[in-house]
Amino acid sequence: MLTLVKLGWNNRTDTERIDRILAKALVDTKYKVIKGASGFSYAMESGELTDRMAFVVAVPENGFCPESQELMGFLMDHPNCLDGVVGGVIIDGHSELFTKSIARKLIFSANGAGCTFPGRPLVEATGSLYNFNVISKVRGISNLEAYESGVADLIRKVMEFSPVAVTDPDILVLHASSRSTSNSLLLWEMINKTIGDRARVTEISLRNGTVVDCRGCSYETCSYYGEKGECIYGGVMVDKVYPAIVRCNVLVLVCPNYNDAVSANITAFFNRLTALFRTNDFSAKRVYALVVSGYSGCDIVAEQIIGAMNCNKNFILPPRFALLETANDPESILQCENIGKRAEGMAERILK
Repeated sequence: MLTLVKLGWNNRTDTERIDRILAKALVDTKYKVIKGASGFSYAMESGELTDRMAFVVAVPENGFCPESQELMGFLMDHPNCLDGVVGGVIIDGHSELFTKSIARKLIFSANGAGCTFPGRPLVEATGSLYNFNVISKVRGISNLEAYESGVADLIRKVMEFSPVAVTDPDILVLHASSRSTSNSLLLWEMINKTIGDRARVTEISLRNGTVVDCRGCSYETCSYYGEKGECIYGGVMVDKVYPAIVRCNVLVLVCPNYNDAVSANITAFFNRLTALFRTNDFSAKRVYALVVSGYSGCDIVAEQIIGAMNCNKNFILPPRFALLETANDPESILQCENIGKRAEGMAERILK
């Protein structure tokens, strides 16, 4: 059974469009509805939550949905309440703004509470539905029909998703840091020590050589090179990263916070991965992240990774996918409280 978590229905927001779409998408699905953080809390305490869940947010034009904020706070306060749950997110907006940011924050909060998200777990609709233009043209349907189809497909994905246990982990680690000064790499070394010989580990530095960013080739050009496992710009991405991505079943991104974002080379990796993504299925691969901030903002970087790798590139987001730490001076990560235990815990999650 599916638990449908409705957020925003009490904000005097027009929900006619999303109500109509949900009615069509759920016609063959057994489900129960809970509303708001208070309804979620009651359902959790009474044992009424199911292990399949869809969070549906009706966002008013001003972009502020108190119920979604309240639920995210509840999830952060109850970090184990979604253990064993598979989830998806539907955002219905009334302007061209806020849909993506609300979705990423909600996924981040639910994942921290133990929720697994399959690849591409988000359907978002802006007020005009303009964001469905491309898919509507490709399929020869209207934007509204594309929205309806997306919601139905997501419900089906959440209900059918069954993560396969990785019995022979092949881990790819990507970073763009300097080993002599990087707290992020030092954290990875602690995790890798616990992993030991229980997995094959390939580590690639994106600092070695120039990682040219994507320059927006046409769809046809990108697809042509992607079919050959290549990209028109070549370099380390084609020579090392592409083959390693295809081979691995676990990806670990080592991402220090640079101005509240991943580094330029990691951003280039996100963008250049599109060519390979067009012709390869990443839906059985899991992504993890190590995010270290010198001051603050780990959550912003983690949400960026969620958007790029889970919502866009179809990687599975396993429970508690990110280890978030704050450390500035070189080797100061070693002084973080209980860092050894947290590193060991992350290693076991990666191997699970």
